[in-house]
Amino acid sequence: MTNLKRNKWAPQKFFLLLILILHLPFFLKAQLKSFKPGAIWPDNKGMHINAHGGGILYHEGLYYWFGEHKIEGEAGNLAHVGVHCYSSRDLYNWKDYGIALKVSDDPNSDITKGCILERPKVIYNKQTKKFVMWFHLELAGKGYSAARTGVATADKANGPYTFIRSFRPNAGQLPYYSKETAATEKLNIEKPANKVDSIFLRDLKGGQMARDMTLYVDEDDKAYHIFSSEENKTLHIAELNDDYTSHTGKFSRVYPGFETEAPAIFKRNGKYYMIGSGCTGWAPNPARLFTSNSIYGPWKYEGNPCTGEGAQKTYGGQSTYILPVQNKKDAFIFMADKWDPKDAINGRYLWLPLVFNGEKVEINWLEEWNLGIFNRRL
Repeated sequence: MTNLKRNKWAPQKFFLLLILILHLPFFLKAQLKSFKPGAIWPDNKGMHINAHGGGILYHEGLYYWFGEHKIEGEAGNLAHVGVHCYSSRDLYNWKDYGIALKVSDDPNSDITKGCILERPKVIYNKQTKKFVMWFHLELAGKGYSAARTGVATADKANGPYTFIRSFRPNAGQLPYYSKETAATEKLNIEKPANKVDSIFLRDLKGGQMARDMTLYVDEDDKAYHIFSSEENKTLHIAELNDDYTSHTGKFSRVYPGFETEAPAIFKRNGKYYMIGSGCTGWAPNPARLFTSNSIYGPWKYEGNPCTGEGAQKTYGGQSTYILPVQNKKDAFIFMADKWDPKDAINGRYLWLPLVFNGEKVEINWLEEWNLGIFNRRL
């Protein structure tokens, strides 16, 4: 009886062994333990991560990376798929969750296939328990003339997200000025002081232009939409309402006429830091750093935070987000994209640690590094 019973189970054991052998490469797959800026970055399926112009949400122990899903060739500069989502516990190894927000097949939709959907960012609203995504949107077939912002929401971090609407922010609203900025920067509605002010007033009724953007949630849970406006000549910092799906009408202008895009912001020791770039299309240029003691300013221009060889071109990249590393002191990662407009899907990611010397911040090039670099600073 014993021999018969053993023979009865033999085919099943063989089948289980075969499954194990076939899946052995998966189990033996080496886990990444470092960042290699500019290199191919494989996800859990072995595919290069497809989340360009992205941002990170940290929620309940997981980092979620949202970014533009690109396709091959120059066609990839338009949105044919949507916003891709990945998750990670260690920031090195990322699980593919697929498309969090799909572009529409409806030609009448603002996010129809062929639109331009850039720099998606997601924040979590503690009151509504909704995940809220904002992005820069250009309507299909209209180049960069629409200059709108889009909003979508979801019940789960990885989606699916439901598109709500797109629009130009703060229609009919005038900027907020602090006591420090009112005397020198206040807009003269009757007699614009310069061409940039004229652009602002031109768009006052219909809403201000909104292109490259990021989101920021402060310690008091107030959220802000930060975006390039006024033909990319001025950054706007605009307060969001309680559910994070629209603006309150309170906003400030940062360095009108300075032509800044690709904003990324963080806060350290009560001070705000913002990194952006100049406006040179897809070509890289020197990063620019601003600091302020208030979210609304006044902001102080601090020059290029990058150092060493390649600093004048931000090592070939452009800022997209500043990532605070959880459970580490003064640990922030500068996230940048190395664009490839001729083959959009081949865009690479430059993640580098921020270095602090007192209140001064620097970015240095590293061929390879890991999060242990932050432990050595304690």
